[in-house]
Amino acid sequence: MPIWQAIVLGVVQGLTEFLPISSTAHLLLVQEWLGRTREELKSDPITVVIQLGTLVAVCIYFRKELSLLLGGLYRDLFDNRIVTSASPEGKLAKQVLVATVPALAVGAAFSSKLKEHFYNPPAIAVVSIVFALLMLASEVYAGRRRRNGRPERDEWSITWWDAIFVGLFQACALMPGGSRSGTTLTACLFLGLARPSAARFSFFMSVPAIAAAGMKDLAEWVIRMKSDVILQRQAGEQLTNLIVGTLVSFGVGYLSIAWLMRFLQRYSTGVFVAYRLLLAGVILALVASGFISW
Repeated sequence: MPIWQAIVLGVVQGLTEFLPISSTAHLLLVQEWLGRTREELKSDPITVVIQLGTLVAVCIYFRKELSLLLGGLYRDLFDNRIVTSASPEGKLAKQVLVATVPALAVGAAFSSKLKEHFYNPPAIAVVSIVFALLMLASEVYAGRRRRNGRPERDEWSITWWDAIFVGLFQACALMPGGSRSGTTLTACLFLGLARPSAARFSFFMSVPAIAAAGMKDLAEWVIRMKSDVILQRQAGEQLTNLIVGTLVSFGVGYLSIAWLMRFLQRYSTGVFVAYRLLLAGVILALVASGFISW
């Protein structure tokens, strides 16, 4: 892979991991545009490793908040508080972990089925449309709550059932086009959270989700490389691309987090709804014309 392609993939990963427009969908489509085959994707670890760059980005951006959550979780575990919590931080940390369970369970049980049926342009377009409409519905619902004078909630008011509800939505993001940040934002808006609070909880949830997905895919690639001589020969050549792509995804990811947090303080997710519908329309048109296939 030329280094410019590694840079392109790093930019796409950094931008789309946190914006509610689906990073997996965009990476698949960009790699289709780059002319990469499925075999090349399986043998190249860059799309696996660069998501760890965005993981570092969210950890650094929210370092103060995450340190408080980890501190609260540590104190609870030290005091043998598995269910109860001595602090709001410990409770929220546990709720983040609980919200991650549905996606981990669905991924472990149905990963191959999801890749078989949903990793193609028509499916990406349909999923993008469905979750764009759900996001629109959540904004309409949130607007109605505000007009009725109902106060918006923050992330500290989340209950255990709320965490499970958001976690189920996050599991839907395993379908390319769903968007992990998009599905979780949508769920939080349905629960009455203010957009900035919804975004923060979504970002907190991204840490275990991205870490689990990235480490799983990386472990699978390492196992595959150990039994493939060709991959072993390519490993050294891929190192530069891995470093460059990961650094780019980190930098762009950090900037996209900062931009989205400022954006959601003033505006709705309407622009992302429009983008997702437009993207789906373009994909379906290109598929119909025979310009792209998978």
